[in-house]
Amino acid sequence: MKIISFEFYQKQDDKVKDKIKYVLELIKQVEKVPEKFLKHLTGTNGLYEIRIEYKSNIYRIFCCFDKGKLVVLFNGFQKKTQKTPKNELDKALILMNNYFQQKNEL
Repeated sequence: MKIISFEFYQKQDDKVKDKIKYVLELIKQVEKVPEKFLKHLTGTNGLYEIRIEYKSNIYRIFCCFDKGKLVVLFNGFQKKTQKTPKNELDKALILMNNYFQQKNEL
């Protein structure tokens, strides 16, 4: 797995970090990950959200797959409203497009 930014992860307490690690390990090992933990976002060209819940807090980390195996993590945030903030979604789409554009230039 390749993680582009650790900033979000580093800010979390140990219990949230453990939950993030658990979900990432699940994605790595399970062929069909339940939508409770990983959801494809329709209309986004392959963008997914990793879904983490701890106590009453909800966290999201946007990601995509590269050649079906590599999980590329983009931005993460704590969700405070029912709807995913548009600025977080836009940021993830820009990061994903930049990732594949840079990769194709190599």
